[in-house]
Amino acid sequence: MNPPTFPSIPVETTPSVPGTLTQRVMLLNMGPSHPAMHGVIRIVLALDGERVEDADIEIGYLHRAFEKECEVVGWGQAFPYTDRLNYVSPLINNVCYAMGVEKLLDIHPTERCAYIRVIISEISRITDHLTCIAACAMEMGAMTPFIYLMKAREYLYELVEELTGARLTVSYVRVGGVKADLPAGWLERLDKALDLVAIEMEEVDRLLTRNRIFIDRTKNVGKVSSDVAWSLGFTGPVLRSTGRARDLRKDEPYLVYDRLDFDVPVGTVGDNYDRYLVRMEEMRQSTRLIRQAIRQIPGGAVQVDAAGHPLTGAQMVDAAKMGMTADLLLRTVRPDPTLEGTDKTSAHRVNAPDKTTVLPPKEDTYGNIEGLMNHFMLIMEGEGIKPPPGEIYIANEAANGELGFYMVSDGSGRAYRVHCRPPCYYLMQGMDRMIKGDMIADVIATFGTINMIAGELDR
Repeated sequence: MNPPTFPSIPVETTPSVPGTLTQRVMLLNMGPSHPAMHGVIRIVLALDGERVEDADIEIGYLHRAFEKECEVVGWGQAFPYTDRLNYVSPLINNVCYAMGVEKLLDIHPTERCAYIRVIISEISRITDHLTCIAACAMEMGAMTPFIYLMKAREYLYELVEELTGARLTVSYVRVGGVKADLPAGWLERLDKALDLVAIEMEEVDRLLTRNRIFIDRTKNVGKVSSDVAWSLGFTGPVLRSTGRARDLRKDEPYLVYDRLDFDVPVGTVGDNYDRYLVRMEEMRQSTRLIRQAIRQIPGGAVQVDAAGHPLTGAQMVDAAKMGMTADLLLRTVRPDPTLEGTDKTSAHRVNAPDKTTVLPPKEDTYGNIEGLMNHFMLIMEGEGIKPPPGEIYIANEAANGELGFYMVSDGSGRAYRVHCRPPCYYLMQGMDRMIKGDMIADVIATFGTINMIAGELDR
């Protein structure tokens, strides 16, 4: 592949004269093999010494074809693809996609489900910001903050794993609800985990925020003005670091954000240091949101009563296979560990009462013919969820900014068109402006504070 040329920059500015020095602009290829260039990013730099004169950013290809994959599977089968858009905060992606299909269907999740979606979204925001700051600090040579922040992230990932069964590819949200209710005691463990996360953040705050080296590496580096950021479609912490308080949770509230109190932190000059400060404060605000949601969430996790000779999930399936269904609806079922929270009582708490969208609980699937037929009608090829013909755009405030889905339904069981508006795509188109005039070593720091996620770039 030939490197790009920069017409405004002469490759040789001084004629070569024997006995004199020749001043040249050097083209340097950074990435994708460079350890600080995550994913498939390639940057061609035009350098005058160590100073960046110009840059050409190539975002590359992951060959995932996310949007087209969403158009060849059922509406409810696209969640695994949304996980991979931003694998550091996949739960937010799940929530946004589900909200889009629900808007087409004109159905609404239960109130408990809305609170659960807020909680998991804010957990994802914290894990995303922890990863961003940790990686950025490490790439600038600060290894200790990386260890503290990864330790903090682990406290939350353990809870995500307990809730969803996975750490990154979670696929927890469903159209009309969520996969399962919260495990018993999960909210209490979350509350304690947030205390531990705050301790690690405090350590990093002491290490970085007033650190002379960190300030010199980030302050007045990678600057972007508010007007330029806005004109390029920037959103999220990068836009807010310029002083513009745009946040969809405040400006266009969804779920139950309008019932919760929180502040939108903003910066002043839009440099790398401001982006660091904004993300640190956003994690504190997310903690504040989660704690309010924990206090307000209606109902509690429902535990299967161990009294009354409950059946295990496997026993229930065996009984159904042998036609012993006479009293199945009257029996209590103890879900298998991976299905905890999906029992009949719990399922109705966190899923919309819509048989055309939400799978019936396993008690009904295995206990009566209506439930079995309902299950098959939502699973079989050619059936499934069928929104009426129409088109919508839905967006939420993801960790990196506005994540949006434009969806078109032709009334069939598959999307006619799905288009994603990922926040990173817009941020990367402004990176060349952010690094011009800075030193080559600052490219790494600026790239780190943008928090580029390759899965969002190539759909």
